[in-house]
Amino acid sequence: MRLVRIFAAAILFAFAAVTAQAQAPADRENLLYIELDYGRVVIQLRPDIAPRHVQRIKELAREGFYDGIVFHRVIDGFMAQTGDPTGTGRGGSQKPDLPAEFSRVPFERGTVGAARAQSPNSANSQFFIMFRRGASLDGQYTVWGQVLSGMEYVDRIRRGEPPRNPDRMRSVRVAADVKE
Repeated sequence: MRLVRIFAAAILFAFAAVTAQAQAPADRENLLYIELDYGRVVIQLRPDIAPRHVQRIKELAREGFYDGIVFHRVIDGFMAQTGDPTGTGRGGSQKPDLPAEFSRVPFERGTVGAARAQSPNSANSQFFIMFRRGASLDGQYTVWGQVLSGMEYVDRIRRGEPPRNPDRMRSVRVAADVKE
């Protein structure tokens, strides 16, 4: 009976620790808010696996670069791509391209990755959000974030290559810069 009580206490302690961690305030410097017409998408940035890409995304967000940019390539059951100021899929920022920061993090639903051209070292400003698992992208594209909330709004983005009436990112902000 004593062993059962010890085991039960250990389980309760572990549960309390996990609950406290889940309720801990997020690092707002590594949260990205994307405002869509449907609502706010919150992305957890991953500087632990892609520090240069996260730095670039935050830099562009702070410059207002992404405000008003359309989702120019949205493939049902795959992903929604944005970040090109021309809306064609061929544009980027005036900043130099980034070297690949491939990791073992898989492309799952809600994973955010850096779009690129043929060269692995050609990511610039474009990115995509996965609608579902994309194993073929694992180790081939840089993962730099994960949707924490608002995936239901991403799911509503109009499909097409390009969509006939594309959705836009109304604004993109680093959470630390937003007064709430």
